Amino acid sequence: MKIMVMADVESSYIWDHYQPGMFRGIDLIISCGDLNPQYLSFVETFANVPLLYVHGNHDEKYSRIPPEGCECIDDKIYVHEGIRILGLGGSMRYRPGLHQYTEQEMQSRIRRMHRKLKKSSGIDILVTHAPMLGFHDGEDTCHKGFAAFEPLLTEYQPRFFLHGHVHMNYGLRTPRVSQFQQTTVINGYRTYTFDYENPPEK
Repeated sequence: MKIMVMADVESSYIWDHYQPGMFRGIDLIISCGDLNPQYLSFVETFANVPLLYVHGNHDEKYSRIPPEGCECIDDKIYVHEGIRILGLGGSMRYRPGLHQYTEQEMQSRIRRMHRKLKKSSGIDILVTHAPMLGFHDGEDTCHKGFAAFEPLLTEYQPRFFLHGHVHMNYGLRTPRVSQFQQTTVINGYRTYTFDYENPPEK
């Protein structure tokens, strides 16, 4: 299964220079947040495959202009062709506003998912906006990752952890792909396509 992950910056190649067949072979699209809702609607329309998303810290406008035809998976386990996908959007709280959480609030969100996680016998993909603390994150409060993700990954060992939020042009030498225990971690900045059955090499 080919999955396209995207986050943070709209691809001009897709939005401004779309050509028929551009999404050929893509089976599922996942947004890790901070993308224009009209962009997501555009992508879903022309790709004609399910498009799942979580909220980024700049996605307050989604409450007024939701991405049409797309599925929000925040605080849900969405199953696509047998693949169990958990969404936990938002960033570390650094100012008043929606889709920002303290470490304790993120821990509470994960605890509330416990019953669903047990019922589904775990997850195959974790989708977040923010990265994990000390892994692909930044040093400032805004781009600091959540420590709560580590025990979640350790206990359920999903095949993939997809996140955004840390732009790869920040000069932080953030890797696109790396490994945490049994999980392949992918920074979805702009766009990245991978094969679910054959994880990319780090």
